[in-house]
Formats: sequence, C-alpha cells, structure tokens
Amino acid sequence: MKKVRIHVLISGNVQGVFFRSFLKSNARMYEVDGWVKNIPNGKVEAVFEGEEHDVEKMVELCRQGPPGAEIRNVEVRKEKRTTDLGPFEIR
Repeated sequence: MKKVRIHVLISGNVQGVFFRSFLKSNARMYEVDGWVKNIPNGKVEAVFEGEEHDVEKMVELCRQGPPGAEIRNVEVRKEKRTTDLGPFEIR
C-alpha cells in the first residue's frame, strides 16, 4: 500500500468546537499519523500521514467537521514524506 502525507488548513467556525479532538479520535480509528493544532488566524491546521484511502477519509472528515463546526473552506496540499510523523497528536 502507498503511504501519503496531506497538509490541510480548515477555515470557518472551527475553534472551540472540539475539532482537534474529533480529528484525533478519527485518526486513531483510521490508523493515520500526524498532528492538528489551532492557529492564531482562527483556522485549524493538520497533517495526515498514512495509507492513501485512510488519509482521504480524514480529509473528508475535515470537510464535515464535528457537530457545531461550520466549515467555510478546506485547503488541501500533498507533501513529500521526509520522516515518519508518529502517532497522531494535538499540538
């Protein structure tokens, strides 16, 4: 299977709605490595690394969000894998 790395920026009402916890619990379920964090401009930033179909599921979850989130935009960028990221974490 092919491993990929995707970097996403999620904008909208995405902070204070348990978005990071939502992504962490799903990343564990799909066995995706990486991280997620709030950034000062009000967006949520995340990097997912894993089997391509599992990472695609995580990107789709970013477009849906947890209850209470309002997603305006999800920027998706493929990145080159340079090192393994390790277990998914909230930063």
